[in-house]
Amino acid sequence: MLRHSRLFKSALQHQVSDENLSDLWEPLSNQGWKPFVESTVTSSSMPESSGFIQVFLDGGLNQQRMGICDAVAIAKILNATLVIPYLEVNPVWQDTSTFEDIFDVDHFVNILKDDISIIRELPDEYAWSTREYYASAIRSTRVKNAPLHASLNWYLENVYPVLESYGIAAISPFSHRLAFDNMPIEIQRLRCKVNFEALVFVPHVRSLGEALVSRLRYPIVESIDAVSGTKYIRQVVDTKSGHGAGKFVSLHLRFDKDMAAHSACDFGGGKAEKLALAKYRQTIWQGRVMNSRFTDEELRNQGRCPLTPEEIGLLLAALGFDNNTRLYLASHKVYGGEARISALRQLFPYMEDKKSLASSAERAQIKGKASLSAAVDYYVSMRSDIFISASPGNMHNAMVGHRTYLNLKTIRPNMVLLGQIFMNKSMSWVDFQEAVVEGQRNRSGEIKERKPKQSIYTYPVPDCVCQQLGV
Repeated sequence: MLRHSRLFKSALQHQVSDENLSDLWEPLSNQGWKPFVESTVTSSSMPESSGFIQVFLDGGLNQQRMGICDAVAIAKILNATLVIPYLEVNPVWQDTSTFEDIFDVDHFVNILKDDISIIRELPDEYAWSTREYYASAIRSTRVKNAPLHASLNWYLENVYPVLESYGIAAISPFSHRLAFDNMPIEIQRLRCKVNFEALVFVPHVRSLGEALVSRLRYPIVESIDAVSGTKYIRQVVDTKSGHGAGKFVSLHLRFDKDMAAHSACDFGGGKAEKLALAKYRQTIWQGRVMNSRFTDEELRNQGRCPLTPEEIGLLLAALGFDNNTRLYLASHKVYGGEARISALRQLFPYMEDKKSLASSAERAQIKGKASLSAAVDYYVSMRSDIFISASPGNMHNAMVGHRTYLNLKTIRPNMVLLGQIFMNKSMSWVDFQEAVVEGQRNRSGEIKERKPKQSIYTYPVPDCVCQQLGV
């Protein structure tokens, strides 16, 4: 399934200098700011609650994270008590995980106790306010007309009166329902505090994530005793002289069937793949795909096509990562299976995922739970030395924001450049490598300040940081 066989052959043979390896693994330098997470008030000075706010969140893990942060901000704006958010069943993965299944509720409440009031369940007098109650008829306590990126004033004018009249307001749908601009700085900082400090995964997710990180840094292998012939487990301490020893890259491929169909790009799988993706688009979106009016060449010129596993492997090789690099695949099921991923594995044989690093018993608590699986990937990715995603998306955006907040190295692929140079089938490896290195300059975690309408969760600078004196 190779699409770039000439480049791939050269990539398998390329040599990497120690100097290049040193630059790749070097942590980001101090960029002159630090996270701002202090509370602006104390719990004793919070005004009396105006009522209870409920939100119903859809989407995957990272979209739900953004919704939770916005829900806290809106509770603050309205002086309301927030009910632990309700997570809708994911329509793609059929995941029924609740907030309590994914996040440490005690930590969440404790971190935010001086900012807003939070309760796990409604008092008995409001016990009728359930998801089923709002699904069965039009209800006066449900706010369902919140526009995308609504202003602070919209909530004061439209939701606060509902709280005053009924003591409770349930906002559904609630995805991207709070603007990023024209917000008080304390609201912006509160949103970042929720995302980067209050939302901590449950203990068993953290424990599994920590075990995976340890095994990536210091691999455990099965050996056979030469005398007795019995098998035993030993931990390999990396003694290679390379600068990547004990380090690893977390890679989010974002190459599942849903993504491939929605992109409307051609991924080289021939007529059968084109027909399968077209059928899937028709079934899931009734054929409505925004990019479908463009040709594959136009989409690639615009940088709208996700990188395939082969292409992300070529990108990493061109940047200077060698075949001793440890990769962690932070991804759900890859569309095309092993046939699609084999090229990446040839370039980087030390490639791992949850299944290769942990036993089925260790993974039992996350089995069949896409959100918990994604939470483990999120945890490991935050602990990686370098993170890279094959294309923009919710996971990519979440990682870019969180790692920016902590000043961690994150490679952001130049999708327009890569889309264009991958169409040049006659390009030599040297020219390809030079184009990649130049096109990726200053795209490894260097600060990009948020622009109007951009997400505070992807670009937390300058809203959620402050200048670090003496730098």
